[in-house]
Formats: sequence, C-alpha cells, structure tokens
Amino acid sequence: MAEKLNSNFSWRILLFAVLNLICTACLLMWCSSTNSMALTAYTYLTIFDLFSLITCLLKRFILQRSIFERLEVLAVFASTVLVQLGALFILKESVERFVEQPEVHTGRLLVGTFVALFFNLLTLLSVKNKPFVFVSEAASTSWLQEHVADLSRSLCGLIPALSSILLPRMNPFVLINLAGACALGITYMLIEINNYNAMDTASAMAIALMIFGTMYPMSVYSGKVLLQTTPSHVIGQLDKLLREVSTLDGVLEVRNEHFWTIGFGSLAGSVHVRIRRDADEQMVLAHVTNRLNTLVSTLTVQIFKDDWARHSLTSSTLPTGSLSLSEYVTSAAFPPVMSKQHDELNLATSTPAKPSSPPPEFSFNTPGKHIQPVVFQTAHQHRPFNAPLSYGMPPYSSMLGFGVGARMPSVQGYRTVNAAPHRYGSSLPSSQTGQQRP
Repeated sequence: MAEKLNSNFSWRILLFAVLNLICTACLLMWCSSTNSMALTAYTYLTIFDLFSLITCLLKRFILQRSIFERLEVLAVFASTVLVQLGALFILKESVERFVEQPEVHTGRLLVGTFVALFFNLLTLLSVKNKPFVFVSEAASTSWLQEHVADLSRSLCGLIPALSSILLPRMNPFVLINLAGACALGITYMLIEINNYNAMDTASAMAIALMIFGTMYPMSVYSGKVLLQTTPSHVIGQLDKLLREVSTLDGVLEVRNEHFWTIGFGSLAGSVHVRIRRDADEQMVLAHVTNRLNTLVSTLTVQIFKDDWARHSLTSSTLPTGSLSLSEYVTSAAFPPVMSKQHDELNLATSTPAKPSSPPPEFSFNTPGKHIQPVVFQTAHQHRPFNAPLSYGMPPYSSMLGFGVGARMPSVQGYRTVNAAPHRYGSSLPSSQTGQQRP
C-alpha cells in the first residue's frame, strides 16, 4: 500500500512538472509579445517551481534508495542560487531599460499575471515539498517577511481571526507570489491610465529584489548544511543534553564534542566521555546514547576510563633497588663520604663503577666512554712544600725532541687529570709537612 501511494505521488509530481513546462513556455512567449520586464521577472518564480518539483522527486528517490542523503541539500542550494542569479540578470536589464524605456503592451499582461499566480499557488499547495518547507521554517526571515509581519500584527489587532493565517510569519513562497502579482496589477493600471511605461521597469526591479531577499536566507542555510556546521537553532538543546550527560553516574568529563548536519533534520555528532575506573562502560554508553539520540540521529561515543593513578611514598611495597622514605631523607641530607679504594673507581669517568648499570657515556668535565684518558709524566719524588713554582716555557729543543725521537723513561709513574671526587687535604705525606693528617 505504501509503495502504491509513493508511486501515485511520484506520478503527480511528474504531471505538475509537465504542466509547469507548458505554462513557462506560454509565459515566455507572452513576455516577448508584451515587452514587459516585470512579467519576465514574475515568470522566474514559475521556473523556480520547476526546480522545487525536481527537488521533491529527488527526495522520493532518496527515501526509496536510502542513499545520497545530501543530494537534496545540494538541490535546494542550487535552486535558490540559480533564482538569485536570474534576479541579478533582471536588475541589470532593468537598469539598461531606464536609459531608453520601450513601450509595453498590456494586452496579455494581466492574463499572464493571473495564469502564473494560479499555477504557482496550485503547485505550492498541492505538492508538499518537504525540503523547501524545512528550509523555509529553519532559515532566518527575509526582509519581506519582517515588513509583512509588522503589518500583520497591526491588522490582527483589528481582526483577531486572521492571526492563524498571518502570524507568526507567512510562507515566503506564497508571500512572494502574492507580492509579485500585486506589483504587476499596479503596473497594468498605471500603464493603462497614464501610459507610464517606466512603471514596468520599476516593478521588475521590485520583484527581483523580493526574489533575492527571499531566497538569500535559504541559500545561506543550505550552504551551512553543506559545510557541515552546527545549526544555530539546536545549539541550546545540545548544551542542555551535554549538561545532563555530564551529571550521569560514573561520568567525570565530557569533551571533544562536535555536532554537524548531514541533511535536513539529520544531525550527526561525536563525543568523548571520561568515566571512573570502577564504572561500567556499557551502562554509561547506553545512558549517554539514550540522552543524545533524541536530537542526534547519527552518534559516535568514545568511552575511556580514568587512567590517573596515585603512588604513595610510604607504601610498604617498593620497587627493587629503590630507597625507603627514611633512607632517602638521610642520604639527601647527609651524603656519605666515599670510602672505596682507587681500584674500584672507573678511570674514564672518575666515578664508582656500578656492576648493575654501565657508566655514563657523557658527563661534565670528563671524557667519554670510548676516549682514552690524558696522562702526564710525573717524577717519583714530590715537590717540597715550600719550594717555589717554576714558570716559563720549556726549551724549544726539549719540546721538539719529545715524541719525535725521544724515548720516555721506563721507570716513572702516571696519573690521570681527574682526581677521585670527595678527596680533600694535602697530597704530601705527613712526614714532609710535619703535620698529622686529620
């Protein structure tokens, strides 16, 4: 039964599309015979009705195939933009006609106006075009709707029964058809009475401005949908739902939320939810999904548990090789004096060798692991304590002979530049200084 209704509806759309083509062809011929620019501008509304019927057919195709959900958004955007381009063309032609105004024949002007108005209203009221109805309600109001709404409030104050028709705002498509018909009616009367042909050009400009002002908010809204932005009219509802989600049991934080539109009335989104370590992931996921699915049709929720862990310094179980709290305080306040022998020191870094870990490869004021230490030749005896220091450079001959042909004595001692750390006091024995080593 449903398939039969869909088939009948599709055939009705096709019938109206054929009638629209016939009506548009007749109106274009009458525009040429009357030489009326205002009737040409009004004919563009009939062409827009043809675009809306094509969009309605695409909507039926999308519902049956469940594909190309964004195709109807593109169709609405293209239809409104094309009509605005036609309005700009009318404005350009009207400016040129003001320079040299041709004569307008009113023989079929009024007939063409009534034919176009009747067919446009019949199409709008007989075929329910869901994409354009949604866009006209969700988009911002045009300047024509705002002015008519001000007049409607004053009129409804005198006749309250009209409030259901004129308030809160009229259908923009019906409104622009009625306003265009009124402009053409005034044009016909002024041309017939006073032969005022310039009124046709002025009416054409007025109809073009009304078309542009009506279609522009719809183009902006459908363009934002194509750009996958968040609709402004659902931001408040989304904030309310996110506050409710953040108060659920086990939820610690809701972040990285992002919502966008994939079609008219179809909202998608993704959100990250951080929960407690002891919370049930599936239970939290079900609650979050139930809350957000009332507004978001396609939802992706990522649940991750809190990974923050607190380690206590006074714990009884400590890792192997670590110090307890008392030992750490003692070692930090009173560093132990090195009591190891010279053979236990690493000559490369002058630090105690640790069997568990290799010596550091890089350190301050010490050579690397792969660099041999620099050695200097020293004599057996030590310099006396009160002996003066010898200054000056050694003889050039001795420097030249060193390392070239000279040979170093076999009986001598060697020491490295780096001394063992934490070694204090004089290097002379106590017998030479005459003092005892502390």
